[in-house]
Amino acid sequence: MADSGVRRRGRGLPRSRGVLVRRGVAESLVSVAGLVGAPVRDPQGNQIGRLVDVVVRWDRGAYPQVSGLVVRVGFRRVFWHDTDIGALARGRVQLDSTRLDLRDFARRAGEQLLVKDVLDHQLVDVDGARVVRAADLYLSRLSSRYWVVGVDVSFVSFLRRILPRFVSARPTPEKVLDFSTVQPFGPPGGPVRLRRPHRGLRRMRPAAVADLLEELGRPQRQALLSMLEPDTAADVLEEMAPEHLELLLREVPQARAAELVARMEPDEAVDALRDLSELERELLLSSMPTDRAAELTRLLSYPKGVAGGIMTTNILVVYLADTVEAVRVRVLRHHATEDIDGLVVVDDQGRLVDDLSLFDLLAGNPGQPVSELVRAPYPGTVQPDADLDEVVEQLTGNRGASLVVVDPEGHPLGRILADDVVDALVESRAGRHWPWQVGP
Repeated sequence: MADSGVRRRGRGLPRSRGVLVRRGVAESLVSVAGLVGAPVRDPQGNQIGRLVDVVVRWDRGAYPQVSGLVVRVGFRRVFWHDTDIGALARGRVQLDSTRLDLRDFARRAGEQLLVKDVLDHQLVDVDGARVVRAADLYLSRLSSRYWVVGVDVSFVSFLRRILPRFVSARPTPEKVLDFSTVQPFGPPGGPVRLRRPHRGLRRMRPAAVADLLEELGRPQRQALLSMLEPDTAADVLEEMAPEHLELLLREVPQARAAELVARMEPDEAVDALRDLSELERELLLSSMPTDRAAELTRLLSYPKGVAGGIMTTNILVVYLADTVEAVRVRVLRHHATEDIDGLVVVDDQGRLVDDLSLFDLLAGNPGQPVSELVRAPYPGTVQPDADLDEVVEQLTGNRGASLVVVDPEGHPLGRILADDVVDALVESRAGRHWPWQVGP
């Protein structure tokens, strides 16, 4: 209850700025590693036992609050409440009370053990967009309570612990991150989370989060993935290397994997499905909405390396008679669920006429028909069985950012973006010679 009172009075720990910048905090850090095995003494100075672990709660904010200590007394591991802690220092724990509950310590909901669950475990440094390992943790006393304010990720601190004879025993923070900038994970099978997903994760680009997922161990990877909104998670999966994505899809439950793949861009989803076994692919498709599964199945029918195999079917088709205002409304509705790269304009028979940009739509007058926006240069097109050489030739020849894939009658089937072509080129770069290359 004491911590609740602190927050109600407005003296809770800050969320937007790290507490490590405070001079008093930086000068009074207590090493958790330095507390392990320290004698625990009563108010008269008598040794009661030795410290085993520090119990914290971090389901209430960015800085975990110390809720008590686990102390070995004889053959028992007992719990001392944080209100009984007088002072913590390296190699010394002073209690203000000798109240003792001889029942063995049992973890309560929301509690974690710093030594057992966090020390030497992986953390996500959100500000630095990297995976780090906690070589040490630092406590500081603020508002009469102890809080976890920093994590030391330096190799020197790690050596100090495992090679005490060769490294100075006196700990000094070598490379300390403010704890508000990290997302902690617990031991295998039990991910430790903040009450809400870290705000910094939402600011990170999908490619940066993908890098983190590739570096984390399996339990931590699953924990981080579970913190992402489904659409964000799908964007992140699109940025992962194929071998890592394949592994991740095999790790997560089938329903979750199917949901994520279904939310990916169609061309990216097809690439992911191609890397799975036939049985795994069928199981995922069977767990998707019927229309999405049918769309991806059709794309999978095209051989790898042809236009149909790298196109995205996420296109917005409009007609010549549609007004600009009506199309704007459709764009807003469509954009709520899918990204839009442009507008494919067709005639009354559904044959391709033009490929308009969103800027063209924005520049038009609300009552103006789309037909008045159609003009040269007209879009480059390829048929779905066109090979990669033809796709590259058409894209470079038209100097556009994309190509429209059409059937033999000229009906649009999908779109190939320039970055899709680049991805395909990277995958098949060995031994190929492209039109823009000079020399043999």
